[in-house]
Amino acid sequence: MIRRISFLFILFIGFVACRQNTDVTKATTFYDTQLFKDVQLAAIYKDSKTFVDLVPQEHFTQLEAKYLAQKDAPDFDLKSFVESNFMDQSMKSLEFKTDTTKTMYEHIGIMWDKLTRGPDAYVANSSRIPLPKKYVVPGGRFQEIYYWDSYFTIEGLIADGRKDLAKSMVDNFSFLIDSLGFIPNGTRDYYRTRSQPPFYSSMVEALARNEQNMLLYYLPELNAEYEFFMQHDSIDRPYGASKHVVQMIGGGLLNRYWDAGNEPRPEAYKEDLHLAKDVTAENAKKQLFKDLRSAAESGWDFSSRWFEKPDDFSSTMTTSILPVDLNCLMYNLEDLLSKAYRMRGEKNGAAFFRKKAIERKGLIREYMYNDSLGYFMDFDFKRAEQTDELTLAGAYPLFYGVATRAQAEGVKNVIMEKFLKDGGLVTTLDHSGQQWDAPNGWAPLQWIAVNGLLAYGYNDEAKEIMERWLALNEKVYRNTGKMMEKYNVEDLSLLSGGGEYETQDGFGWTNGVAVGFKKILDQMENKNTK
Repeated sequence: MIRRISFLFILFIGFVACRQNTDVTKATTFYDTQLFKDVQLAAIYKDSKTFVDLVPQEHFTQLEAKYLAQKDAPDFDLKSFVESNFMDQSMKSLEFKTDTTKTMYEHIGIMWDKLTRGPDAYVANSSRIPLPKKYVVPGGRFQEIYYWDSYFTIEGLIADGRKDLAKSMVDNFSFLIDSLGFIPNGTRDYYRTRSQPPFYSSMVEALARNEQNMLLYYLPELNAEYEFFMQHDSIDRPYGASKHVVQMIGGGLLNRYWDAGNEPRPEAYKEDLHLAKDVTAENAKKQLFKDLRSAAESGWDFSSRWFEKPDDFSSTMTTSILPVDLNCLMYNLEDLLSKAYRMRGEKNGAAFFRKKAIERKGLIREYMYNDSLGYFMDFDFKRAEQTDELTLAGAYPLFYGVATRAQAEGVKNVIMEKFLKDGGLVTTLDHSGQQWDAPNGWAPLQWIAVNGLLAYGYNDEAKEIMERWLALNEKVYRNTGKMMEKYNVEDLSLLSGGGEYETQDGFGWTNGVAVGFKKILDQMENKNTK
């Protein structure tokens, strides 16, 4: 792994050091300071993420001391203090007028460069984790690279003939694994307590389609990714949990989403405190914060999928749930590791991971497939039963080849009967007001479902979904000149809504899926005309 740690790692060590404590204040990080808390609770900025992305002009300990000395003065103005002591280094490159003569796909081609950042220079006191190569950001408020978003962006880049940029993104994620030991949610220091859905193996697979040696090149990082998600303390009982790992009956292991922190998220500080305002017990409050953070690791932040009680956001219990999507991702990682070791001629390593993959596939089928519904469900290990909410995460076992033929038939039927709407596939069937619920549809889930259906031969169904989704993308693009983060797939006259922030435009994974779907549809058309 040492081979790819560059001089930038030295800069990163400096970055970490500059955020640590000195004797000036008792605060151990910027997020412990009174200044940080007061600014976030005062809601100076509409979006809580805005403040944590500003760059302090001095070390946080100096700013805290200055703030504490001035804040009680009669003429003190908090907003003016922030504006005088922090720099806004957000990118303005997305502020351009769309050329309406361009097609949606031509627009996406232009947007790749508009959304490209890096290599990053080290900036003292910044929350940004600098990366050594170019990468594509999602867009809007998201001006750093995000983990699971990037897989779908990479698929689009490859489909659009930009494999060079796709590879540099994978190299950046490899750098993060080599230097941090894992891939954080995004490249900000406030994300360092959690990862995101582990799509690194899928990224490597995408690069390796026509160049199998890529599996060997990235093997050290694939191993490290697996070790991160599987590290745990001793578990000696069924449904015992430690970090990301839960022991099942009989000793097999499955995974859950888990964030190491138990405080409000810095980028959503006031929102998390507000949600926990009626929770009186300190332990319960910390558990809620951990479950909110863990839902953010899932990428589904937020959804009724994680609620213990219907319509009760404060009952979020992410760490009690074994998600079907996460465990399919881990199955794919184990399967890919087995293939890579086999390519390298290491029979023991290949056999070890093959056994792990087979065991996990069996556990997913046993614990997560619901025969009466004909669909894959999440499993609540605290209650030792499946959850009762149908979600589009149930399509992951098709995408990764975990489902039997009979199970795939059931999943196909549920998707087409319950999830398919005029604009594509809805995320869940619950209209909770959360952004990862109805009526919203999201590009990554369209990709997973469509390619899962194609893998089992359901071409007509997959084509129907792609055509509806792309028609909605095109309609919104014609009306707004933008590609959106998510879409309302039920009422095509409305944009999507819900969540902690406004609908964002840009948008990396939507662009990637649109280009990928167009390529698939073109291939279908060419095959039919031959």
